[in-house]
Amino acid sequence: MTARHTSTQHAATETGAATERPPRRARPLWLLLTLTVLLGLMFLSVSVGSRDVAWADIVAAFGGSAEGFNEAAVAKRIPRTLLAVLVGAALGISGAVMQGATRNPLADPGILGVNMGASLAVVTGMAFFGLATATDYIWWGIAGAGLTALFVHVIGSMGRGGPTPLKLALAGAATSAALASFTSAVVLPRNDIADGVRSWQIGGVGGGTYDAISHVLPFLAVGFIVCLLCARGLNLLALGDELAAGLGQRVEASRVTASAGAVVLCGASTAVTGPIGFVGLVVPHVCRLLVGVDHRWLLPFSALTGAALLTAADVLGRIVARPGQIDVGIVTALVGAPFFIYIVRRQKVRAL
Repeated sequence: MTARHTSTQHAATETGAATERPPRRARPLWLLLTLTVLLGLMFLSVSVGSRDVAWADIVAAFGGSAEGFNEAAVAKRIPRTLLAVLVGAALGISGAVMQGATRNPLADPGILGVNMGASLAVVTGMAFFGLATATDYIWWGIAGAGLTALFVHVIGSMGRGGPTPLKLALAGAATSAALASFTSAVVLPRNDIADGVRSWQIGGVGGGTYDAISHVLPFLAVGFIVCLLCARGLNLLALGDELAAGLGQRVEASRVTASAGAVVLCGASTAVTGPIGFVGLVVPHVCRLLVGVDHRWLLPFSALTGAALLTAADVLGRIVARPGQIDVGIVTALVGAPFFIYIVRRQKVRAL
């Protein structure tokens, strides 16, 4: 038996061991439970607001026989709920892919500055290039997200040790702060766009419409497909570049392709909702505890969990601030910031 065959067999054994915990039979149960929770949250999202709408009124609204207020409330909340589900799923998958492609547990579109890069690109397009359509916003958002991801990776790779998790997180935080300042500099002199941009920069799904969904859905579909097709490659990258190459994986091509899918997801999402942070950080870590590290299961589960988390954040923001609302970007920050601190402290302890 050759050394290469032995290492290949060992790598396969490691992959199998990693994906056996938790037991395989538990995965479909967790997926079913998460899907059930998501459906329940979607019902709450449609029924809860400044004025609650009962199930009977929701059904009646579809038939056109509900009271005027109830019918209008349902008509507004349904696209809002669908947008929360789509964006939550996109951010959940993009976070899982970024963590897998970089082998960085701190990777997240918000922490790495990708969302802020998309935000600056959209604001710049609005201010200086007269962006007028949702599709224009999305293309600019994806371009800004991609350039920022590349810049952060280059900065985080400098010096000894290469792109370590902490260096990437620091580079992302510094880049995000700089881009936020640039965004403010672009917006402040432009009173014609200032109010809309300030509200959009908080991150929220309150402006969700069927038109916005129809524009962003093709981009999200492409991003979902690319990321899911990269699941096997991400499993091999988790073993290390040398072992992955020994198993026949084209390491850099796999990493670039997976990262491109993640950039499309977070760039398109940011273009329609504004920058929403920490979903991509929290969701993959929770999902690994439940279904293991096999990306063939982790990515779909991250999509469902991300959708559930963002929908729950939207519902919670409407409940605690009645009759007003708190945007989901604020709610996810309140949940995600302590989790980020916990992950950083855990990584520091492991490095000692």
